Amino acid sequence: MNKHFDDSRYYLSRAAEHARLGLTESLEPLADRVRTYLGRDPEPEPESGRFDGVREDVTALETRATARARGALGSVRDRVTARRSLEAAADR
Repeated sequence: MNKHFDDSRYYLSRAAEHARLGLTESLEPLADRVRTYLGRDPEPEPESGRFDGVREDVTALETRATARARGALGSVRDRVTARRSLEAAADR
């Protein structure tokens, strides 16, 4: 039963988000006219320049490299431990 409530909450939040986007899109021309009438400039869009994109890419690359290095290190440790235990068993 809880699954049904989670599903309905998810779809309700998606519907609300789409309704908000639709209202924003349909009211944008009216908001522009009001701003022009009042003599205000439209709000400038934040500039997410190339530098921000490159920084995000580098951060993602660093995260992936760290994860791969840790995975490789773990597998090497496992192999060394297995090899040592085989050698110890052979020496007995």
